[in-house]
Amino acid sequence: MLAERLRQAINAHDPDAFTSCFASGYQSTQPAHPAREFSGREQVRTNWSAFFHEVPDIRADLLRTAVTEGVEWAEWHWHGTRLDGSPLDMRGVTVMGVHAGSVVWGRLYMEETEQTGENIDEAVRRLAGGRSVDGEDQPGPR
Repeated sequence: MLAERLRQAINAHDPDAFTSCFASGYQSTQPAHPAREFSGREQVRTNWSAFFHEVPDIRADLLRTAVTEGVEWAEWHWHGTRLDGSPLDMRGVTVMGVHAGSVVWGRLYMEETEQTGENIDEAVRRLAGGRSVDGEDQPGPR
């Protein structure tokens, strides 16, 4: 399973082992962040070399996986401490197309974990356009 190889490479802080998991023409998309789309294994190396340098104790926990018809789904927790002392705490899911033992495409749904933020009622109200769950108008952005 490629997700396990990726976990091992992250935890070993090994950019060569990590990059070797990807096809040369790898295509990456982040549907929630379309401007972050890129292609090519060298960009993978650039990205993860930065993580290994800036978060020298980065760890990857592989929480769950599923494989079906050449697609691997993985739920992740990436964490560590940045050089400036601030925490890195990311959670989410990757969906990877696998062919001939390499990742050929990936869809990343990884986000930094909120340490503070709105509760579920506030989030629903904001996302729904300012109405509460009972339909009453609430102040807020329109």
